Amino acid sequence: MRHRLANRKLGRTSSHRRAMLRNMVTEFIDKERIVTTLPKAKELRSVAEKMITLGKKEGLHSRRQALAYIRKKDVVHKLFADIAPRFAERNGGYTRILKLGIRKGDNAETAILEMVGSEDKK
Repeated sequence: MRHRLANRKLGRTSSHRRAMLRNMVTEFIDKERIVTTLPKAKELRSVAEKMITLGKKEGLHSRRQALAYIRKKDVVHKLFADIAPRFAERNGGYTRILKLGIRKGDNAETAILEMVGSEDKK
């Protein structure tokens, strides 16, 4: 039975999975869009939305919590200075997943994870 199992394992150990998600959320906040497989995008979406919610709180404690997870200080600054004010009136739903199709090499389903409103910047 699969009761109360919230996260996907993604074929990795827990430490590898946590390190991968930390790297991916750092790059996602920096670039505001990332191309990856669909299960990774679905897992990354929850982590990224939690980081944006931390950015909206604007306190020292939330900044330190974000610094404990995100690997680069300048990305945390971008999160608190640029991204969080953009979503100040929005209650969740900061990201969207767009399915790309099947990757030719390993038949994996790929997707784009992007921030809502990032298409206006381009």
